[in-house]
Amino acid sequence: MKGHSSSEKNSKSSEKMTINITDGTLIPIKDEGNLMSAWNISFFGAIAMLIILPLISPDPYLRILSFVPDGLIATFSVTVISIFFALIIGLFAGLGRISQNILINRIATVYVEVIRGIPLLVQLFYIYYALGPLLQLQGPTAAVLAMSICYGAYLAEIFRAGMQAIPRGQMEAALALGMSRSLAMRKIIIPQTIRIVLPPIGNEFIALLKDSSLVSILAVSDLLRRGREFASTTFRYFESYTVVALIYLVMTLFFSRLVAIMEERLRHRGKVR
Repeated sequence: MKGHSSSEKNSKSSEKMTINITDGTLIPIKDEGNLMSAWNISFFGAIAMLIILPLISPDPYLRILSFVPDGLIATFSVTVISIFFALIIGLFAGLGRISQNILINRIATVYVEVIRGIPLLVQLFYIYYALGPLLQLQGPTAAVLAMSICYGAYLAEIFRAGMQAIPRGQMEAALALGMSRSLAMRKIIIPQTIRIVLPPIGNEFIALLKDSSLVSILAVSDLLRRGREFASTTFRYFESYTVVALIYLVMTLFFSRLVAIMEERLRHRGKVR
């Protein structure tokens, strides 16, 4: 009997344990904001490298830094446009996932399962090389379309979880007051959901920023492609990819910090209320 009770305690304690893995793993927690934190070392170390390397060796590091800025603009453009359309797709797919209409629910669920089961690289190749000639898609358009569809499926699950986190009593109360289900979703459920899902959406933005490097295979002059072009003409592969990696590191850590600040503020607002 004692062994049975102890196993029950272990199972209950294991159920309470959760493992959270996000793209902001290098962000120091609030009580760990010292100068030697992992985030500070990584972020400021990368910036220092980008400053020191061109000073020590202007050729080729300074030449590389002057060669890649337009690729940086292309990377941000593809990322921002893709996350915008992915949010729209994800919201409607998330609504479809919780819809009581069986047909809509099945369509949304199949979309999420199929897209999440295919690697992004394969989707990029398929849309650009298979559908591109039929739909007359250029590189940037195909890249945005593929990344929007891919991340829309992941955001759909975030929106679904966020909407299901709202207590059912709020929807029931809205219906009791004479509101239609769609009106209650627009006025009550979705506004609260947005506040809940903002942090994970921020993490998806960071993941999308890193995955945008894949669009270089579609003749999109992003940051990685510009680095490859410089390396192929000068044969300075080590220097070129070092600069590209450092720039990506600075960008992802910077946005990770913003996401952490947003999470902290939302958590503080929740405690105050």
